[in-house]
Amino acid sequence: MRSESMPMTLSRLARSLAAAAVLAVTLGGAGAAHAAEAGPKPPMQSWSFWGPLGKFDPGQLQRGFKVYREVCSSCHSLSLVSFRNLMQPGGPQFSEGQVRTIAEEYKVQDGPNDSGDMFERSARLSDAFPKSFPNEQAARAANGGAYPPDFSLLAKARTYERGFPWFLWDIFTQYQEQGPDYIHALLVGYEAPPEGVKPSSPGLHYNKYFPGHWIAMAQPIQDGQVEYTDGTPTTIDQYGKDLAAFLMWTAEPHLAARKGTGLVVMIFLAIFLGLLVYVKKKVWSAAKPVHA
Repeated sequence: MRSESMPMTLSRLARSLAAAAVLAVTLGGAGAAHAAEAGPKPPMQSWSFWGPLGKFDPGQLQRGFKVYREVCSSCHSLSLVSFRNLMQPGGPQFSEGQVRTIAEEYKVQDGPNDSGDMFERSARLSDAFPKSFPNEQAARAANGGAYPPDFSLLAKARTYERGFPWFLWDIFTQYQEQGPDYIHALLVGYEAPPEGVKPSSPGLHYNKYFPGHWIAMAQPIQDGQVEYTDGTPTTIDQYGKDLAAFLMWTAEPHLAARKGTGLVVMIFLAIFLGLLVYVKKKVWSAAKPVHA
């Protein structure tokens, strides 16, 4: 009975593996067709925070914050980030004096006062960055009907599908930086549309990496627009990398601490496993084999 069922089990296993292979190829082909329709994939960039030992570069985060303030903050809020976060370890690591100076340049609403009225004051370290617009309707009215998203979690909210078999590679390499890749690609992806291709409505701009290619936001930055004082090239490519890194930090400010904790846990588990193997061998070394 057992010997007869074994070939049947192996046969079912072989058929299951064959079906899985066909499905993978089919999904891969469908993903490739979808990619061809959607346009080129954002190219992978080299990030300092990639991998289990990755961490943010404070200098790059400071440059990215400068790009955000001078280019993006007029439309895009950073409402989940407090000024004091700019001082914390693993982040831009501005000094307290620098952050106080930055905060004093912003006005926040406070109150009510003793008369029951709301009032404006200079921001403090404990305050979050004020919103760029008082409400969504005002934001849309100022941007031709488009709503500029908040930047706090953008690097986690914006991503793209790499398809088969690349998602398997991402699992093994722990690559999770598709969001920063996309942000960088979006900033460098503005170009003239192909001949004969026109937008569905006026006021749209062609971007080869944006889904559907037509985006309401005009190209926000040009070479040389933001001045760097550390000698870093002032190019759109560099601006995109610095801003993407900064937005990755705003989305996951404790990334370096999390990875450090994970490394300690893995080392502990490796040592614990070694001790378990040693104790097992020690306990059972004196046991005598039982003969049937």
